[in-house]
Amino acid sequence: MALTIEVDDIRKYYKDVHAVDGVSFAVEEGEFFGILGPNGAGKTTTLEIIEGLRAADSGSVRVFGESPWPRNPKLLPRIGVQLQATAFFDRQTTREQIRTFASLYGVGPKRADEMLEIVGLAEKAEVRTEKLSGGQMQRLSIACALVHGPDLVFLDEPTAALDPQARRNLWDLLREINAQGRTVVLTTHYMDEAEILCDRVAVMDHGRILELGPPATLIRDLDSPTRITIESGLLTEAVAGQLAAVDRATDDGVLLTLETREPAAVLVALAERDALRGLQAQGATLEDVFLNLTGREYRA
Repeated sequence: MALTIEVDDIRKYYKDVHAVDGVSFAVEEGEFFGILGPNGAGKTTTLEIIEGLRAADSGSVRVFGESPWPRNPKLLPRIGVQLQATAFFDRQTTREQIRTFASLYGVGPKRADEMLEIVGLAEKAEVRTEKLSGGQMQRLSIACALVHGPDLVFLDEPTAALDPQARRNLWDLLREINAQGRTVVLTTHYMDEAEILCDRVAVMDHGRILELGPPATLIRDLDSPTRITIESGLLTEAVAGQLAAVDRATDDGVLLTLETREPAAVLVALAERDALRGLQAQGATLEDVFLNLTGREYRA
C-alpha cells in the first residue's frame, strides 16, 4: 500500500516540556489510524505538526510525499481537519455555515448542501448553529472538513462530550467516510471507539509512542487474565479464591469477580456449585492495554 503519512523522529519542545519526543510512524492509504494517550501525551501537537499548523523542532514529516511545513498550498485541497473545537460564524444557519466553508475552497453551494444530507443535517439546514445539539455541531464540523472532498481527514476527539447515542451515530458516519477510500487519522480518549474503528493505533505518553499496532494484536500481546463475574453472595470470596484455575477473587458486594487464564475450568467449577447467576466473562480490552502502558493515575 502507498503511504499517505510518513513521520520520522519528530520533536517539539517548549522549554523543559518535551511535548513530542522522537515520534515515528507511517499511515497507509485508506487506513483508519488512531492516536491514543492521556491528557498531555502529545497527541494534538503531533497532529498539528502533520497538518502543517505547527513546525517541528527536528525530524521530518511527509504527507502525500510533500512536506506540510511551511504551509504547503499543494496539500490544502487534499486535507480535511476537524479540530477539538470548531469556531463557527455568529448568527449563521447550518446551511450558511457549510456554504461559507465550501466557498473558501472554491466549492459550489450544491456540494455544500449535499454534505448536509450526508451527515444527516438536512432537516437542520435553516437552524442557526447555536441552537444545534452537541452531536449535531460535531456532525457539522466534520461536514465542513469534508466539503471539499479531501483524501486525508484528521479528527481530533470528534466524539468528546457526546452522549452514547450521538457517539454511536457519529461512529457510523466515520465508518462511511473511511469506506469511501479516505485515510482517517483519529485522536480519542475513548478506548472502545478506537478498538471498534481503527485498523491500527499508536499509544502515546510523555511525547513518545509506547506501542503501535492493530488493537487485536496489542490486546493479545498483553496476556491479561479473563475476568468472570457472578452475582455477589453465590460464593464467598474465600471459597471462590480456592477454586481450580482462579488466580484472584474479589467481591465488591454487588459482583464477585474471578480472574483466570483457564476460563473453561472456572466455568465448570461454578456450574458444579450452581453459581452461574449473573454470569459474564470478559477478556482483555484496549483499555487494559492503555492502562498497562500509561498507568492509572488521574491526569487533569
